[in-house]
Amino acid sequence: MAKNTAIEWTEVTWNPTTGCDRISKGCDRCYALTLARRLKAMGALKYQADGDPRTSGPGFGVSVHADSLGDPYQWRAPRIVFVNSMSDLFHAQVPLGFVRDVFAVIADTPRHTYQVLTKRSARMSRVADRLDWPSNLWMGVSVEDSGALARVDHLLGVPATVRFLSCEPLLGPLGGIGLDGIGWVIAGGESGVGCRPMEVAWARSIRDACADAQVPFFFKQWGGRTPKSLGRELDGRVWDEMPPRYAVAGG
Repeated sequence: MAKNTAIEWTEVTWNPTTGCDRISKGCDRCYALTLARRLKAMGALKYQADGDPRTSGPGFGVSVHADSLGDPYQWRAPRIVFVNSMSDLFHAQVPLGFVRDVFAVIADTPRHTYQVLTKRSARMSRVADRLDWPSNLWMGVSVEDSGALARVDHLLGVPATVRFLSCEPLLGPLGGIGLDGIGWVIAGGESGVGCRPMEVAWARSIRDACADAQVPFFFKQWGGRTPKSLGRELDGRVWDEMPPRYAVAGG
């Protein structure tokens, strides 16, 4: 079933796959890994498979859930849906056939707008021409610092109607980032125990690049001990810009 969510840039989450492995600095304090451990202890069926303890953890083994594919058909009102808040659809252990199944559900429910976010941009790029890309799908990559910029190049090669960047947790400057072909940018700081601080200049630089390129900019949070510790204002205002749904879902 879909879950209502506190994630500010979406409305509900849908997890036809669960589980993942840490692959970059942006994964160091993964909220999903911590939550999966708790859900396993609570007996949640989706979170009983354990992942490699070196990169994953209890309840966070990669699993596909064919019984969740029908969930979006049950939502009558249009929704913005974050796909796999607890996984990565392009993880190597997710069969390509199952990725196709997820895309088919997206295409078959055009009243909804779907957001898919990956750090596995290389695999996404490799299989892009073997997928039918629905017009109501927004495809994004995580870009936590300059070391992750290659993901942007991979993203630009896929035929998604809206391509977006999630610069969260923002761990370093992204000065000079090019936004040609990008339709949306999210930025935000890290939260949780031991969180790494985000500098104001890093956030401002991304916001200003978006303004120059006329790309919608969404500032999610400063981060801190909890996600809401330091608020959401950047230079005295909340930035909640998003692409219009009609550009994706056909009105």
